[in-house]
Amino acid sequence: MDSQSKLQFVGARSNFLLRVIDIIIITASLLIIMRGYGQVFDKDYLLVLVGVLFFYSYIGESLALYRSWRLGRFSTMCRLVFITVTIAFLLMTLVLFLFKYSEVYSRVTMAGWFFLSVFSLVSWRLLVREVKRIRRIKGYNVHKVAIVGLTETGKHLYDEIIQHDELGFECVGFYDDREPVRIENLDASLIVGSINDAVALATAGRIDKLYVCLPMLAEKRIADIILALGDSTVDVLITPDFLLKNLMHARIGSVGEIDTLSVFESPVNGMKRFYKRTFDIVFSLCAIIAISPVLIAVAIAVYLSSPGAILFKQDRYGLDGRKIKVWKFRSMTVTENSNKVVQASKGDARITNVGAFIRRTSLDELPQFFNVLKGDMSVVGPRPHAVSHNEEYRKLVSYYMLRHKVLPGITGWAQVNGWRGETDTLDKMEKRIEFDLAYIRNWSLWWDVKIVFLTFFKGFIGKNVY
Repeated sequence: MDSQSKLQFVGARSNFLLRVIDIIIITASLLIIMRGYGQVFDKDYLLVLVGVLFFYSYIGESLALYRSWRLGRFSTMCRLVFITVTIAFLLMTLVLFLFKYSEVYSRVTMAGWFFLSVFSLVSWRLLVREVKRIRRIKGYNVHKVAIVGLTETGKHLYDEIIQHDELGFECVGFYDDREPVRIENLDASLIVGSINDAVALATAGRIDKLYVCLPMLAEKRIADIILALGDSTVDVLITPDFLLKNLMHARIGSVGEIDTLSVFESPVNGMKRFYKRTFDIVFSLCAIIAISPVLIAVAIAVYLSSPGAILFKQDRYGLDGRKIKVWKFRSMTVTENSNKVVQASKGDARITNVGAFIRRTSLDELPQFFNVLKGDMSVVGPRPHAVSHNEEYRKLVSYYMLRHKVLPGITGWAQVNGWRGETDTLDKMEKRIEFDLAYIRNWSLWWDVKIVFLTFFKGFIGKNVY
């Protein structure tokens, strides 16, 4: 696991812990208030507690209460806590009123519970913020960032990073192509390399985030930089001086008082990553149990069809461009896993009779549910390509590597839309990547469920599958 993946994992774990502690705090607040008023916690108050916790969790998710606040303002987070608790209590009060249960509960108890919950939740977040600030000052959980463009905006961003150790950023420096004499009113000695050097660092995975701080007049240059960074998995953020069409889906963030727009960033992080992983594990376990007779039957058929192993594993690129081993039922007389893999084509002599059937019906890919359980793949995501094909097409298709901002999948948006099987032309690959990137931009758990449903009708058989 690389540093960026580790940071995302730690963030997701912290988010989950924060949710659990929120539940404990709200529950404890009710018990403390009731004890103070000499009341007994019974099933009626258990019912209202469950209701408030449900509304709080749902509204908190809708308002992005549990997103990373590393770059945000603490006052905004506190305001969201207050809004979330208020709406949760108002909705619960409305439910009690509609079902004529409101008279069962003490208004004084409910009011005290509300105020103690708000105070405790904010106090807890203040404590967490201080602990994280101290840890980041000591060098823990630090993100390495590079700034492209020694401009006024870039300098302000740099100052924010230097002045606020609690952000947990280590700035490796500025990258600019201009000669020092062309840089006015700014310290040119802060430049540590050219823009191409920054792109090389990003491609090599040696930085976690890259901020583009060039003026709008440099639109063409910015577009070229973004295009080059499409061959990396680094988080790319751009200052609002510049507005391209592909920023329509950008997430707005901030570093201190400096606003940023996210250009390349995984949509599956924090609790969203937890939800998707939970779905993957539950669905895969159920699928393996349900199709176990099919797995056994296919394994026997492959074994009898020709000499060789029943399963074979092939190198593919996974999350953040890391190599993974993908399992499949053997469908050919040879199992290629070299630097040059020839795609299967119509009438391919390497494919066995059984192999032709299991490839056409996608049965050869069923062992990949074990890849999902291992954590290398997801049920839904961009299909992983052979490493040699990746290296070929990443040079030909713009933003190709962005498909690796999420886990590869057994099925995907491109596959249920007909872009499955052989990609013997550049147009076909470009179309597949177009659908993959659309999936990443608009990801949601419900969309995953939709794609799984469509797979049963559209994803198993394809006219271009050989």
